Amino acid sequence: MSLRDQFGSDVLLTGWGHTRFGKLAEDTLESLIVRVATEAIENSGVDAGQIDEIYLGQFNSGLQPLAFPSSLALQTDKALANVPATRVENACASGSAAFQQGVKAILAGTARTVLVIGAEKMTDASPERVGSALLGADYDLAGQASTTGFAGLFAVVADAYEDRYGAIGDVLGSIAAKNHRNGVDNPFAQLRRDLGEDFCRTVSDKNPIVAGTLRRTDCSPVSDGAAALVLTTQSARSDGATTDPVRLAGFGHANDFLPAARRDPTEFAATRVSFERALQMAGVGLADLDFAEVHDCFTIAELIMYEVMGLTERGQGRRAVEEGWVYRDGVLPVNISGGLKAKGHPVGATGVSQHVVSAMQLTGTAGDMQLPAPRRAVVQNMGGVGVANYVSVLEAF
Repeated sequence: MSLRDQFGSDVLLTGWGHTRFGKLAEDTLESLIVRVATEAIENSGVDAGQIDEIYLGQFNSGLQPLAFPSSLALQTDKALANVPATRVENACASGSAAFQQGVKAILAGTARTVLVIGAEKMTDASPERVGSALLGADYDLAGQASTTGFAGLFAVVADAYEDRYGAIGDVLGSIAAKNHRNGVDNPFAQLRRDLGEDFCRTVSDKNPIVAGTLRRTDCSPVSDGAAALVLTTQSARSDGATTDPVRLAGFGHANDFLPAARRDPTEFAATRVSFERALQMAGVGLADLDFAEVHDCFTIAELIMYEVMGLTERGQGRRAVEEGWVYRDGVLPVNISGGLKAKGHPVGATGVSQHVVSAMQLTGTAGDMQLPAPRRAVVQNMGGVGVANYVSVLEAF
């Protein structure tokens, strides 16, 4: 059983675009959106006039004065005039939320070709404004002052994990070092420097504590950037595409309660459900996957994702690092792109970016990031502390 078996139609990723992530002072939100939309349309081989619908993933929450950006994508081509365009927001999972809205439009039969964009311009805002905006995604701290923001929330997760399962030791530093090393090979990455395990494991003037036990190298950076892709049915596939398409084999979405008191801080229960739903729809298990892109907004999140997806038992996530399972040559390479940790985390762009870099891997077009002939990938993106959860299973076509 797969998505195609269940719905009677393929959903294909047929073209994509991606900016560099980082502090992009010369760009505006509009220029980022137009650039990646242009690339995605051109690479898909479809005409702009064939696009039936547009979904834009963007969190914003006051990061930019313009709070109504959905029609900015129409600036890409005059043929997009009057195309329905909708902004989609679900915190740090806004990009994957937009992706799944596009998928559902195709499966519902209301669209045959959909343009999905994720974009965020964060660095124009002050650090205080960024922190306040991001905390707007937390039930307990929204509207309150905080010096640590979401780092403080994930520091609580790290403390709860150690209380339940014992000391983490140096494993978070190893995860950070792994992702920084992977980011060196990603031309889109914000942080393209191999920092090494010693640096990532050590508190120093250049790697200070941010919150709790989390160091700067345990935290993803504030970023600008955008990514886009075109979704079509098989019958709408264009021979003018610059790469082979990628098939969506399955997807899952699950939301948890918003108040922290209603959630176990180490379980990420709804995240697990989103994995289960996606894998079940795709008709595959973990052993059928060749790599994973997961939401490592903080290194403790990646550690817990190993357990949530079933790579290890609960409390044993460190084994995946210590025994090399999640490295480039391991049984399930994780965050070959560098993840949010090194690639950057422009909030609304992240989920779309994860799909794009995975599609590049599956079509053999990932350049220096390329793994040897991968056939199937899983993408996981979440908003809040495991509140809004999205998972996709992608396959080479």
